Amino acid sequence: MASPASKTKFYRGTGRRKTSVARVRLTEGTGKIIINGKDFVAYFNEDKDRYFVEGPLLVTDLRERVDVIADVKGGGATGQAGAVGQGLARAIKIMFGLTTPAAPAQAAEGAEPTVEDPANSMARGLRDSGFLTRDGRMKERKKYGRKGARKSFQFSKR
Repeated sequence: MASPASKTKFYRGTGRRKTSVARVRLTEGTGKIIINGKDFVAYFNEDKDRYFVEGPLLVTDLRERVDVIADVKGGGATGQAGAVGQGLARAIKIMFGLTTPAAPAQAAEGAEPTVEDPANSMARGLRDSGFLTRDGRMKERKKYGRKGARKSFQFSKR
């Protein structure tokens, strides 16, 4: 039986993109990224997909400090990469207890400028980079009486 001292703390995040759903676990570590049991470089062939996965870690400067384990189902490579990126950003936000404060009110003249908390600047960086925002674009359904979502059969006037 494992001793209670050997338990590591996991932070979980869920990401979605198109029809893909990713469950991401984040823990302190050495920078390994495992997706569905494979290294993420072997899992994603294209650089743009690798950027979607690594992006939240690069924005927050955590690339070599945390390990990521993700299980992804559904969709294609790009949808899965986007889902992992969003799940990872959410897990980072939970890990540090980050909040994204509202825009500061206009300061009165002569007031001291406020220094932003580094953790909140991390959350602001994730939000401004678009990693926390769900991309809601989905494939449009096929309509009856047509060949596809928009394409129709050729119209004959006579």
